Amino acid sequence: MNRGSRENGLRWVADPRSDSFTLTLSEGLSPYELLRSVGAEERHIVPLTRHAAYDLLLRTEEDHISDLDFLDWEDDAAVARLTSGGFLPAPPDAIVRAGSVAGWAYALEEFTCHTSTYVAALSERGRAFVVHRNAKGFSRVSYGLHGEVVSSFEPGLPHLGDGAPAEVALGFVHRGDEVGDVAFLRFLEGELGIYLPWEETEAELPAVAFTHTAGEDQIVVNS
Repeated sequence: MNRGSRENGLRWVADPRSDSFTLTLSEGLSPYELLRSVGAEERHIVPLTRHAAYDLLLRTEEDHISDLDFLDWEDDAAVARLTSGGFLPAPPDAIVRAGSVAGWAYALEEFTCHTSTYVAALSERGRAFVVHRNAKGFSRVSYGLHGEVVSSFEPGLPHLGDGAPAEVALGFVHRGDEVGDVAFLRFLEGELGIYLPWEETEAELPAVAFTHTAGEDQIVVNS
């Protein structure tokens, strides 16, 4: 897979090798505004690479911090910053990392979908999308516009949706054998013209830890 290709500007996020992921897009917000919109306090924001976020999520509280290869455990300031932010000593339930691209803020999560209940807040200045695939391979897309959740649906399974149908709200119709979330990301590439560099998402981004994740089944769609 050529992750540097502009023809694959978002689809790489749904790499079939990924067990679970969440991609959030929020129009008109900065990365820090996005994080605040999903419950973060700015003083708890810490820059983290994707690798560091993985390590923090997969450790147990009994593991010594010296096992974290991204961290100099003798660096008291770094350990204190991670501890005060909720990344240590217990592993957080979710880590949300945020960046910006072409007038949008984006956020990435491994495994969880914390941002899903904040679609309305994330769409205060325009549009917001949350695309999630869980560990069982099921996917869910939520769409907000100007402070309201318009639609929440599983690509390719319209009978499992809430709110306006995807084809009405967005003009999206899932056709063919392509995985649902991949098909929707392909659709967004064409609609938004967004190219999200893989290398940027691997590097340090502002990140926040949460001890209680928000479930995708908690999305409230305005009727």
